[in-house]
Amino acid sequence: MSAVSDRLPTFPWDKLEPYKKTAAAHPDGIVDLSVGTPVDPVPELIQKALIDAADSPGYPTVWGTPALRDAITGWVERRLGAREVTHRHVLPIVGSKELVAWLPTQLGLGPGDKVAYPRLAYPTYEVGARLARAQYETYDTETFAASAEGTRLDPTNLKLLWLNSPSNPTGKVLSKQELTRTVAWAREHGVLLFSDECYLELGWEADPVSVLHPDVNGGSYEGIVAVHSLSKRSNLAGYRAAFLAGDPAVLAPLLEIRKHGGMMTSAPTQAAVIAALGDDEHVRVQRDRYASRRKALREALERHGFRIEHSEASLYLWATKAESCWTTVAHLADLGILVAPGDFYGEAGAQHVRVAFTATDERVAAAVQRLA
Repeated sequence: MSAVSDRLPTFPWDKLEPYKKTAAAHPDGIVDLSVGTPVDPVPELIQKALIDAADSPGYPTVWGTPALRDAITGWVERRLGAREVTHRHVLPIVGSKELVAWLPTQLGLGPGDKVAYPRLAYPTYEVGARLARAQYETYDTETFAASAEGTRLDPTNLKLLWLNSPSNPTGKVLSKQELTRTVAWAREHGVLLFSDECYLELGWEADPVSVLHPDVNGGSYEGIVAVHSLSKRSNLAGYRAAFLAGDPAVLAPLLEIRKHGGMMTSAPTQAAVIAALGDDEHVRVQRDRYASRRKALREALERHGFRIEHSEASLYLWATKAESCWTTVAHLADLGILVAPGDFYGEAGAQHVRVAFTATDERVAAAVQRLA
C-alpha cells in the first residue's frame, strides 16, 4: 500500500536550499524575503491575554469558548460588513494551513470529485486535493471573475472552488462585482465556494472585500465560507490562530468531524484571539510598518530593473525581469537576498519572483542597499 506521502509533490521550499546557502554567505548576512513570516513583536495586549490564560489545565473545546465566538462574530460584522452572524456561522481552526490541507478530506471528497483553485496559488490547495485523492484543476482568476458564465471551468463533478483575494502570491484583489459574479456562478452550479481572505486587512492600492459582504452574497451565506487568519494582521503565526465564517450547513458537519479529530485551538490561544480581534490599533501600527518596507523595496526593485505586477494587497511584491524565475533567484542570492521563485505557485509564475516585505527594517534597508 502506498504511503500517504507518495501522493504529495516535493516540498517546494526544499528546492530553495542551495540558493539560501549562497545568500547566507554574503558578508553582511542573508536578507530572507522568501517566506512571509512575521518578525515584529506580538502586541503586548495579546501576549498579556495569553499569559493570563496560561493556567488552563483542562481540554479546550473545538468550537471555542462563547467569548471567542462572540469576538469572531463581532469582528466579522464590524470589519467585513457581514450581517446577522451568529455562533453557528463561525468555527475556530488551528491556523489556516491545516484547514486548507485537510478540507477536501473533511468534506468527504475523493476519486471522481474535483477541486479547483487559481492557476497562481498557494501550493496547499493542490496538496489538499491530493490528500483526498480528488482531482484538481486550475483556472485563470481574471478570466473567471470577469465573466464566470463564459468560463472554461467545467462544473461537472466540481465539489470545491477555492477563491483567494487578496491573492498569494500576486497580491491581486478581486472587485466587489467580480466576487459577486463568482459567488453567483458557484451557486448556480451547486459548487461549494471557500474564499481564502487571510490578507484582507492588508490592502495598499485597493480595498479588499469579503464574500461575506451582503453586496456580494445577496444577504445569504448559502454555499460560501470565508477563511481568516491572525498570522499576518496580528503577528500570530506562532500561535496558529484562524477561523471560518459562513454557511452553518457547511460548518456544522466540519465541527463534528473536528471534534472527533481533536482539532482544537489551545485555551491560551483562544484568549489571545479574543484580545486581538477586539483591538484595531495594533493592526494599524503593523500596517504602517509594512507600508514603509513595501515602499522601500518596491522602489529599489524597480530601480534594479524589475517590473512589479498587481501587488495591490498582501505582504508580497510580484516582480519580474522577463527571465526564468530561477535565474532571478540566483541573481538575488548572489546579492545575499533570498526570494521565492514564481513557479512555486504555478507554471504561470515561471518568470516572476515573490518578494516578501516581512523582514525587519534593518534587513529591508540592507536589501535596498544591495539592489542600488
